[in-house]
Amino acid sequence: MKRGKLSFRHESLQDAKTIKGILKAVTEGLANGKLDFSDADDRIELNPKGLMNLKITASQEESLNRLNIRISWQSETKTLGNKAIEVKTK
Repeated sequence: MKRGKLSFRHESLQDAKTIKGILKAVTEGLANGKLDFSDADDRIELNPKGLMNLKITASQEESLNRLNIRISWQSETKTLGNKAIEVKTK
């Protein structure tokens, strides 16, 4: 069964100590297999497991510094089936 797209987006100004706490909660959620994000407008629960793709980018331009951390994974393993393969040399 195909589900529709669920998403969560939050943007706010925070100090480094608060961001550290949020990142700690994310790392604990990754370790426990459950991430629950919510604010006044939205909520989403993610269940990370298995191998995950990690992408980190950092940049500086003038006075703007940026750090992006992206973690992604497949919720369901797609099977390719048990098709037999035949390889011939001539």
